[in-house]
Amino acid sequence: MLKTKITPMAGELARAKVNLALHVTGQRSDGYHLLDSLVAFPSVADRVTLIRGGTDGLNITGRFSDSLTSDSGNNLILAARRALEQMVGRQFGPLHFELEKNLPIASGIGGGSADAAAALRQMNAQLELGLSESELAVIGLQLGADIPVCIGSRVALMRGIGEELETVPQLPDCSMILINPGVSVSTIPVFKALAQKDNPPLPPLPDRWGTLDTLVAWLHQTRNDLEPAAITVCPEIADVLASLDSVPAVKLARMSGSGATCFGICEKGLETEALETLKAAHPDWWVAAGSLN
Repeated sequence: MLKTKITPMAGELARAKVNLALHVTGQRSDGYHLLDSLVAFPSVADRVTLIRGGTDGLNITGRFSDSLTSDSGNNLILAARRALEQMVGRQFGPLHFELEKNLPIASGIGGGSADAAAALRQMNAQLELGLSESELAVIGLQLGADIPVCIGSRVALMRGIGEELETVPQLPDCSMILINPGVSVSTIPVFKALAQKDNPPLPPLPDRWGTLDTLVAWLHQTRNDLEPAAITVCPEIADVLASLDSVPAVKLARMSGSGATCFGICEKGLETEALETLKAAHPDWWVAAGSLN
């Protein structure tokens, strides 16, 4: 009896997408909101592994695996496969995905989008499809507005509904602490609670950041316009921000996306002690830290 050849592929990190600044600048006639956002990708991530051959499908492990179902038609990894197959005009045969789900669900850091982007990158590379990042981004946009920026997983300006991407200067070396209070937040009620939807765009970016203090000074000129609305939906966000603000090493604390995950930026090397302090004070929260470069 012949056995199906199984070819393991190296897994990829699906990094959290963090909105360092997020201005809501308008709303389209179809209901989509227009954003102006500086996005970064710390080394806090899910892991997606593609295995060619064997059992077709998706297996999910990790801390937050219980929140997802591997046979759901709504899973973005499987949706990304279907969209890519449709784009190239053929089916790929048996593909098995392993998802190590380390990022919380519906938490404002684009975990599902990052997973789909990692799956698209791996299928493109391992199946030798030869598609560019721009072509993968077009496919990703059909599935979610955050997927295009997650394809490259590099610091970028994200405008429009997420499809307009602009390269920006590399961020200074620093670390980031991420906290989620264990509450999933749906984007829809947060946008409904948003008082003003035609806010000013981000201020001009410098030619280079230079130091972390330069980055933090620029960020202090910006906002996350969704933060006040999200706090009305999920009051625990205010507690998370207060906890981050209480840490001496944290230079800036803010919510990412539509919440409830918040981040704190600090000098590289100072995140370890802060991480342990926050974990000890809030054992029920998800607390993680990683490098931004």
